[in-house]
Amino acid sequence: QVQLVESGGGLVQAGGSLRLSCAASGSIFRFNAMGWYRQAPGKQRELVALILNGGSTNYADSVKGRFTISRDNAENTVYLQMNSLKPEDTGVYYCNANLILPPESAWGRGTQVIVWP
Repeated sequence: QVQLVESGGGLVQAGGSLRLSCAASGSIFRFNAMGWYRQAPGKQRELVALILNGGSTNYADSVKGRFTISRDNAENTVYLQMNSLKPEDTGVYYCNANLILPPESAWGRGTQVIVWP
């Protein structure tokens, strides 16, 4: 199974930017979708952004216009550019790879993002 490793999290002031990376141990081209999820303290994990194999993207309403997801199949890496960060963006950000057939879903261990006012 593919291994995913997130990086790029940290502490940033509101209004600042961070770029998260998700490096895969193998090819990500075969996955139908790659996504970024986040989990804030005391809350359920939620979808932040999704990029399909064809390149189309979907975003949570709360991040539209501020976050951009991209993928580099040659480097087996998925990115999340986060701009105009808000304190409510604080959480652990997880990378996910999802294949429909045969069913396969992999998660990274997460990277912490803290946005202070």
